[in-house]
Parts: sequence; structure tokens; C-alpha cells
Amino acid sequence: MKKSANSNATATAQSLTSQESHFLVRETLRISANLASNVGVSSSGSSRSMNDGAAIPLMDENRRMGLLGDEFLESSSKLICCEEIDGRRWMYMAEKDPFGNFKNNSIRTLSLHTPQTPLDELMSFVRSYVVPEGFPDSVTPSYVPYMTWRALKYFFGGAMSVFTTKTLLSSVGVSRNRTTPAAVAINWILKDGAGRFGKMLFSRQGKKFDYDLKQLRFAGDLLMELGAGVELATAAVPHLFLPLACAANLAKNVSAVTSTSTRTPIYKAFAKGENIGDVTAKGECVANIADLLGTGLSIMISKRNPSLVTTFALLSCGYLFSSYTEVRSLVLNTLNRARFSVAVDSFLKTGKVPSLQEGNMQENIFSFPWLKDRPVILGSRFKDAFQDPGAYLAIEPLFEKEKYIVTYDPLKEKVYALFKDQAKSDDILKAAFHAHVLLHFIRSSNNSQSSSRSQQEHGHSNLMPTTADFEPHIADSCKMVSTSFGLFKNKAAEQGWRMSDSLLNPGRARLC
Repeated sequence: MKKSANSNATATAQSLTSQESHFLVRETLRISANLASNVGVSSSGSSRSMNDGAAIPLMDENRRMGLLGDEFLESSSKLICCEEIDGRRWMYMAEKDPFGNFKNNSIRTLSLHTPQTPLDELMSFVRSYVVPEGFPDSVTPSYVPYMTWRALKYFFGGAMSVFTTKTLLSSVGVSRNRTTPAAVAINWILKDGAGRFGKMLFSRQGKKFDYDLKQLRFAGDLLMELGAGVELATAAVPHLFLPLACAANLAKNVSAVTSTSTRTPIYKAFAKGENIGDVTAKGECVANIADLLGTGLSIMISKRNPSLVTTFALLSCGYLFSSYTEVRSLVLNTLNRARFSVAVDSFLKTGKVPSLQEGNMQENIFSFPWLKDRPVILGSRFKDAFQDPGAYLAIEPLFEKEKYIVTYDPLKEKVYALFKDQAKSDDILKAAFHAHVLLHFIRSSNNSQSSSRSQQEHGHSNLMPTTADFEPHIADSCKMVSTSFGLFKNKAAEQGWRMSDSLLNPGRARLC
């Protein structure tokens, strides 16, 4: 009897185990089929058999990848789509009724990301104010170093403004009641009026802000510091407040014109798409934040009554160094006179045109547009280039097929490019290239013959070189330009340079 009971129990257990196994297999197949239908997984043309060993790893993998939540395991839910915003992901699901139809208003949202820490939330908030949308892909690589030094410059500028304003108020008599409020107001209005007058006068130089952008930007910052120094000088001679304050405000307003006029071309160089407004807004926000931080720090320092001269020297050095590094870090893809000279010199010496980064780094920031010692003069007048009519008649046939004439004056040590009235944009670019080629030939010849020339100076001390002595160099330059100008343009375009005759600032004189 015991054996029979045990046998029956064993048979019953085996029967239950068999039923459970069939039930598990059936449920596994049903869940796997629902998962395949909900997630949209197909076998790409070939059917696969699904069992409990394949369904469970699939569920675990989907759960690990963030595609499944506990709610999604319900057979009545189906994944509609996933969404991502700034690295955060959401999943949208909808419920189905017993007949397989979607229920109305049944869409549920499941978050697939962990909540950000307060610090991360703060950083995201700050980034929305200080960097353009899509950063860093929406701007060029030079944006970060430029804005870093720009922020530092405005920090020092904001700190400087506290001391200059305090000094001006003290000099005009506000702090000591040495004059009536009406007189103080009149002096202040006259000071501001002089600055606005200077701003209007300097605005006529607008075109120079395009072709000498970096040079004028740095010159404007030099004027800003000069104006700040004059304002601080009013503390030593308060009776000269009005003329000194007017001169200082004049310099600072001219600097403001320079900064405003060069701001848009700079931000345009950073923008990769149609986002110049966003780049400008975020750049100005960074400058204002830095200015406020510098102002706040300077207010705390001023309460300790530090040495005015020492403080000004430190802040001024920091401001000018930041300004210089700021314009040096700026990478422009246009060829103005300075960068054009760098590109042509590199091409003549190495046969290669420098990259955008290399060309901008080699640009001379101190070649201000008002300086007259430039070795190449484009679009000069005839009387400046030729004093001897024979020199013109000798070289004129060399340029019979060209829309320009290039010559060299050994007395002034300058190359002149004169344009004919039919000269177009490409002719002006070719003339500029020809002028630099001729200058390169002459300098190379002078360097190679310097030793022999020094030996001949004793016997021919009264003889001066003439234009006729350089006619062979002019002829050689014509041959080289005819074969190399097109190659130079192609290599410049490959490096990303954009050439424009207007950025070379040619003179308006034309031969007719």
C-alpha cells in the first residue's frame, strides 16, 4: 500500500510538473509574441522559433537599454515612440482595450533618465544664457578662447569703471560739496556731449572696421585705457575737470564705436549656420556677466582705499593683455591686407598657403590703418608712383594686357600698384599679388647682393638706384604672376580663405 501510495503521489507530481511546464511555455510564447508586436521586432523575412531561453534574455536586454519599464510588461500597453531633448529621453505608451484597439487619452509618459542633481540643473541654466544653442557644433573652434579672453577683458574693464567713476565724482565736487548741484550737472552733461560728438566724427571711418578689424579693435581698447587714465588724472588737477573729462569721454566713445562696429563681423565669423543672433546675444551676456563680477569685486576693493596708481596699473595691464590675446585668438577666413601679405609670402617661400589658424596667428596686430610705412600701396596716384616719365614709358608695355601697372620706387622703398579704369575685382586681387611678388624679388635681390653692394659704396657713394635698375625684376615678376596667380587662388580656396578686393582697401585713383 505504501508503495502504491508513493507511486500515485509520484505520478501526480509528474503530472503537475508537466502541466506547469506546458503552462510556462504557453505563457512565455504569449508574452514573447506581445513583445514582438509592441516593440516592432521582426525577423526580416525569416521566422524564428521563440522559447523561454530566448524571450527572457530579450526582456532583460530591453530593460537594461532603458526601452522597457515595469508598466510596459503589461500585454495591454504598446510603445508609441521615444523622444530625446538635450540628452534626456522619454517613452510614450498607449493602452489597448480587450479588442486590440487603442483607448482614448491613454498615452502615458515614462522617463528614461535619472533626475539631475541641483548642480547639474544650475549648470544647464547657466549654459542656456552663455553659450549658443547647439554648442559646440553651432560655432567655430575659436569661439571658446575668444569668449574666454573677452570675458576676462570685461572683468578688468568693469573693475576699472568703479575707480574712474569714483574719481570723476570726487573731482567734480560731488563728494565734498565744493560746488552746486547745477554746476555738477552742467559739467557732466558737457562731458557726455563731447563724447557723443567724437563718436559721430569717428563713425565716418566705418569702412576701415571691415578690412582692419583686429587692428582697430585693439586700438579701440588702447583708447579705452587712455581715457580711463585721463579720468583718473582729474583727481590730481580737479580744477581741470571739464577739459580732461571731455577728452577722456571722447576717447572712450571712440573706443565704443570701434567695439560696436567690429562686433557683428566677429560674431558672424563664429556662427556656422543662420545663428548669428544667438551667438551675438550669448556673447554679450558673457561680457555683461564678467563686467558685473569685475564691478562687484572692485567695489569691495575700493572700500579698503588702495593705491590708485597701483590699482590702475594692474587692472590696465590685465585689460590690455586680455584684449591683445582676444584679437589674436580670433580666426577670420577673409584676406585683408595683413593676412594677404602673410599668405603670399608663405606661398612664395614654401609653395603653400597657410591654414586659417596659421594665417591669423601670423597677422600683425600693430599694423594700424593710419600708419604710412606700408611697403605696398594699392591704387596709388600716378604722381606718387612716377617722378620720371621715362620710367613709366619703359614698363608700360609689360602691362599692356593687364588692367593694372606695378612699379617700384627705390627712394621710398615702396611698391605701387596703379589701376586702369577697366579694372575689376579679380584685376585688383591680381595686382595686389603682383605687388607682393615684386617686393619679394627686390628684397631677395637686396639680401643676396648686400655684401657686394657694401663694397661698391666706397667708389660710387653718390650714385642712387633708379627705377630703371629694377626693370628686370618687374619683367621677371610679370612672368611669374602669369603662371602662379591662378595656383595661389586655388590653394587659398582649399585652405578656406575667402578673397575680396574691398578688404584690401585699394585707392580710388584710376588711369584712363
